[in-house]
Amino acid sequence: MVLEHKGIPIFYTDTGYGDAIVLLHGFLENSTIWDALIPTLSIKNRVVCIDLLGHGDTGCLGYIHSMEDMADAVKAILSHLEINTAYFFGHSMGGYVALAFAEKNPNYTKGLCLVNSTASADTKEKQLNRDRAINAVKENHKTFIQLAISNLFSPKNRDAFAKEIIATKQEALKTPLQGIIAALEGMKIRKDRHIVLENKTFKKMMILGKEDPVLNYKTIVNQVENYDVEIIIFPDGHMSFIENKEELLHKIMHFID
Repeated sequence: MVLEHKGIPIFYTDTGYGDAIVLLHGFLENSTIWDALIPTLSIKNRVVCIDLLGHGDTGCLGYIHSMEDMADAVKAILSHLEINTAYFFGHSMGGYVALAFAEKNPNYTKGLCLVNSTASADTKEKQLNRDRAINAVKENHKTFIQLAISNLFSPKNRDAFAKEIIATKQEALKTPLQGIIAALEGMKIRKDRHIVLENKTFKKMMILGKEDPVLNYKTIVNQVENYDVEIIIFPDGHMSFIENKEELLHKIMHFID
């Protein structure tokens, strides 16, 4: 389904009935990453998946898609669907969007789960890496995507999930050049949102990977040790919805129960 928002189409799916669960994908992904989880989650819940700005079948708003811009698009979908409260699960960049949404709309938030994501802003080094990535994308975005996707999996899983990696690359290659750059620019300027984790009105959980090549799980655990956040550590990489699919599904169901 599609909703027009600020002159562009926002694509979303709406499956099942019950308490609402909002699933937000990461950078170079789209709402199809959740397809394997929807049949189980929608048995007792209403599951909403959204293509974020510049990804999947959702259009681009500009040359920078801030996390706040993406959160506003999520709010537009929920308002359209007359959903007043929901559990939010965000993978990687989707976690940044979920944090931005929860900061602005705490009353909408029943629970917040960051999946292979962080409440921290980019360090100076990571900001420089974003700039390098933008240059690489402008030079050859297909090569950038091919390398970026493979590197998100733990090394030991790259053969075991070869088919899934190919499928993930195929979906990522659908992401328009403007969408890729706008997301990189938006992630680069996002602010630290640990303050959201201080909110006592909703549940909070983080899913981390021991071999995540993007995020150091030990650093994140240390950063949130004084917050009321449930920490789950999987043994694999950045792509928990593939590498630890069954475990992730179990943790999501436990969180919303």
